[in-house]
Amino acid sequence: MAPGLVIFDCDGVLVDSEPISLDVLVGLLAEEGCALDLATGYGALLGRSMASVADWLRRERGFELTETLLAEARARLFRRFETELRPIPGVAEAVRAIGRPVCVASSSQPDRIRLALSLTGLLPLFEPHIFSATMVARGKPAPDLFQLAAARMGADPAACVVIEDSPAGLRAAAAAGMRAVAFTGGGHAGPARLRETVANCAPAAIIGKMEDLPAILRQIG
Repeated sequence: MAPGLVIFDCDGVLVDSEPISLDVLVGLLAEEGCALDLATGYGALLGRSMASVADWLRRERGFELTETLLAEARARLFRRFETELRPIPGVAEAVRAIGRPVCVASSSQPDRIRLALSLTGLLPLFEPHIFSATMVARGKPAPDLFQLAAARMGADPAACVVIEDSPAGLRAAAAAGMRAVAFTGGGHAGPARLRETVANCAPAAIIGKMEDLPAILRQIG
């Protein structure tokens, strides 16, 4: 079955934001007395919504991520996005070459998704088809967000392909009955040991360069 809809994660797939995001969060937590090294951060928090991150910190570190701290983290992150954020190399050309309906389904909040896509020039490729974990009861690795995206786009889940960089996202795609392509070309790929961790999720394909995506979609179709 040829993929009828291609669903892109945002952070680490469309924009190279994960190193910035984790640096901001780890730095803020350290200021609040909750030390978290980068390896643990990538392993436990990558690809998850802030609600899931808050749950993990509460459960595993006994730390409460308050609304005040969340607001400060967002403010710091947005300031750094303004000067540091870049698109994943080759992603705009890859999206244009797909020739199929596309959308974004991200764990981030809607304002962050749109800011990231706007700053990198990618927003016109996806607007208005942008879906956030804030729109569903459960974030990744639950399938809710991908199921919502497929339903809103009028697509059969079995005909959808998800482009993801995190184990949480890949598990969500599998739970939604969708095929997945794992992308390992973001700036966090090395520190997160991304290729090794995504391989354990058995995606349909793994790519390290976004320009390979159109050919891979034709191949797995």
